Amino acid sequence: MDATTIVLIVVAAVILLIAIWLISFYNRMVKTREQIENSWGQINVQLKMRADLIPNLVETVSGYAAHESKTLEQITDARTRYLSAKTPADAMNASGELTGLVSRLFAVAEQYPDLKANQNFLQLQSELTDLEKKIATYRQFYNDVVLRFNRLIITFPNNIAASLFHAQQMPYFEVTEEEKAVPKVSFQ
Repeated sequence: MDATTIVLIVVAAVILLIAIWLISFYNRMVKTREQIENSWGQINVQLKMRADLIPNLVETVSGYAAHESKTLEQITDARTRYLSAKTPADAMNASGELTGLVSRLFAVAEQYPDLKANQNFLQLQSELTDLEKKIATYRQFYNDVVLRFNRLIITFPNNIAASLFHAQQMPYFEVTEEEKAVPKVSFQ
């Protein structure tokens, strides 16, 4: 074999290896993005179930705690923002706000012994608590997959291929300020 043939074989082998790497990277990226979308779908199902319970909770509480109307109105508004969210980021923000407000409502409910004894309220509280646990589990899985995806597209040399495919980092489902806040209860 002459030198030209050897050079052509080496160049062809390098091009083939790069093509195989690009295909492999692209497939991993697509697979991980699909896992993100699936895990967001799981979260969204739980969030929708929670949002569906909110009107019943508001109705139950309003019968016992009429002067908590501001909190109930905020909960209804946050639910509306969640249901009308166009992007996962908007839904995440509205969901976080809703979580904080529901926690505050449960803290306020401590002031009303009749409400705490109401069977409907207790059932709703139990269902919401169970949903919050599921949401937390799905949120953790979502964030784990987002971490894997973001690492995949920002590490070298994958970041070069990611820019070719216009891959963008995905947002984490972070705890909002409303969720971090300790519920404030006033005993008036």
